[in-house]
Amino acid sequence: MSSLNLKTTKALRVTVSEDSLVVDLSDGRTVSVPIAWYPRLLHGSAAERKNWRLIAGGEGIHWPDLDEDLSVESMVLGHKSGESQASLRRWIASRDRGAGRHRLPQLRTSRQSTGAGRHSATHR
Repeated sequence: MSSLNLKTTKALRVTVSEDSLVVDLSDGRTVSVPIAWYPRLLHGSAAERKNWRLIAGGEGIHWPDLDEDLSVESMVLGHKSGESQASLRRWIASRDRGAGRHRLPQLRTSRQSTGAGRHSATHR
């Protein structure tokens, strides 16, 4: 059996619905994950979720309207967002100030958070 080389696996197509992120990969697989794994996608509008582009030659996906970057590797490995609750709250608050359309959800405090570190993205 050959080993899986995620560094050469690239995203080809991306589809985001109200509840799923589906990515067609260069090796013929399709990966589907719940957008609830990525709170910025979950909080984004359908139009914002549809505005994506491939980055690093297909190694990742970028949503400019949501300031979100996901790597194919992290999706294939089943890694959820590791963004801290504090960072997510600041991002939601900045959207509230800018658009006045999103409400701050009840989020667990960092003491309650069970997630490990942030996924491959860096948020400003």
